[in-house]
Amino acid sequence: QRKNPFSSDDRLASKPAHTHRGDPTYGRPPEGSRTEQRGKDAHSHVGKEVEELCLIIRSTGEVGEDGHVSVTFGQLFETYVTISNKVVGILLRARKHGLVHFEGEMLWQGKDDDVVITLL
Repeated sequence: QRKNPFSSDDRLASKPAHTHRGDPTYGRPPEGSRTEQRGKDAHSHVGKEVEELCLIIRSTGEVGEDGHVSVTFGQLFETYVTISNKVVGILLRARKHGLVHFEGEMLWQGKDDDVVITLL
């Protein structure tokens, strides 16, 4: 409709056709839209889950010689799965933000129960 010379819809004509990679709005929803608000809400919710996971690690883990709290994946899984079934995804997000450390790309229940997760 933007390219249609017979279109009388002013809303379409005022919007830019495409954004480019260098543009700060590239890949982002329009400011003030409901999509933007849903994204902010989801980001906030995940942040709270990461904080809760760190608290669970702190309360169930043991302090090591280096002063960091550590827990095995099996123990954490058994504790945290009653709260949320997204324990692996939240662990990956926490590692991305530098809050926890563990070996391997992904953790699997049963197979990786002895992997140590360290709270940084």
